[in-house]
Amino acid sequence: MIIKIILFFLGIILLIKGANWLVKGSSSLAKKLGVSTLVIGLTVVAFGTSMPELIVNLLAAIKGSGEVAFGNIIGSNISNILLILGITAFICNVRARHSTVWKEIPFALLSVLVLFTLSNKFFNGTRIFLLNWTDGLILLFFFGIFLYYASELTQIKKSKKKKKKEKINTEKLSNKKISLLIFLGLIALYFGGIWTVNGAVFIAQQFGLSEFLISATIIALGTSLPELVTSITAALKKEVDLAIGNIVGSNIFNILWVFGITSLIAPIKIPRFINLDLAILLITTLLLLLFMFTGKKQQLEKRHGIYFIVLYILYILFIVLRG
Repeated sequence: MIIKIILFFLGIILLIKGANWLVKGSSSLAKKLGVSTLVIGLTVVAFGTSMPELIVNLLAAIKGSGEVAFGNIIGSNISNILLILGITAFICNVRARHSTVWKEIPFALLSVLVLFTLSNKFFNGTRIFLLNWTDGLILLFFFGIFLYYASELTQIKKSKKKKKKEKINTEKLSNKKISLLIFLGLIALYFGGIWTVNGAVFIAQQFGLSEFLISATIIALGTSLPELVTSITAALKKEVDLAIGNIVGSNIFNILWVFGITSLIAPIKIPRFINLDLAILLITTLLLLLFMFTGKKQQLEKRHGIYFIVLYILYILFIVLRG
């Protein structure tokens, strides 16, 4: 029992480290192959940072643990907004870009609505509690629209800046080190995913808790630790201009890409109680949008941060009592 619990937490650590190694190695390789910083940012880095959620969801779907899959994503998205942005705004005001307020947050709302619709399919009057490959294609279709928008937006920003030379922040590594980082990253993600999913199911069974509860709290917080540390560090340094956009983008990736890829490969069982949690995620995202127009325009203020943190505590209490 103790060994499985230790492996569970070790699995979360491996997921975080594996994603970092994979992103670092892949980014350096892409740069050596002449791939632009723009493409690396939209593909290698963005996809790599979502790998922990993808691996957990894929293994959970194959194992038939739909509660783990949904708890991982919904719990992560709720904690991204209420906890991470809440703490960041509590430390200092967080300003959002114009495009984040008018396009990215509404797109995040749309992604939740799409997932809600697909999770409430009916056939001959009977609700279908399964996300299958057709649902995956629909999610990936919307994800493709988002990627197109993101690439167009980045191109516009680059043209406005009129830089003669492209800034390269990718670390130059030897071929041997690149290969080692990619190999270690993949291995860490694989074993980290297995130990995390198996540990979540084991803990839930041993302590009489729901798999959703474990996934929406411990796993979700674990896979969100990098974003939390980065946001707090940026807030302390007064460098939080992109915090909201990065969090919203991560939430869109989690729903459209992670769920899309997972359900395309293996069907995901939909928990029967999930509508309430999806509604909470929808309200949370809507609150983020509304807060952009209260107080200082397009800013999260300290009071907003306090509201978010309180709401996150209430949500955790709710799923604990339910589970």
